[in-house]
Amino acid sequence: MPTPLPDIDREHVATFWARFLATTGLDPSTPLPEIVEPFGDSVELADELLALILHGPKRATAASYDELLMEGAALPQVGGMSLATDGAGRARAVMRTTDVRIGPLSSVDDAFAWDEGEGDRTRATWLADHHDFFGRFLPTVGIDFDPHMATVFERFELLYGE
Repeated sequence: MPTPLPDIDREHVATFWARFLATTGLDPSTPLPEIVEPFGDSVELADELLALILHGPKRATAASYDELLMEGAALPQVGGMSLATDGAGRARAVMRTTDVRIGPLSSVDDAFAWDEGEGDRTRATWLADHHDFFGRFLPTVGIDFDPHMATVFERFELLYGE
């Protein structure tokens, strides 16, 4: 059984952000990004996907457009930064969005599946894995899964990681 995610450790996030700003020489008054979250819906998945960001090929992610709207969450913007947290809710990576597209889940292409860096990196596996994930996760937040649902496809670059 997957372990539920804890709350974000806001104190650690603030310290991590200050370290990032000091290390990169950015203005210390640069505000914390709005998007600070784990990838996935469990401690185990958050840690697995974070490892792919920090040490591997993961340079893309997908989210349910309806979930983001329902939560009042900010949509990623090209040039915007976000923080990825680990399974303990601690910030571990700073990413900058390089591309955003909204389209049906089924519109994922081979290049995007490859850039997500998960599994065998094929479109077929990407679709199967994301059908499983969204089919499991979306009902927990009151959204019915639809295989053609509006999806936010985001590409990013890693700016900093610990």
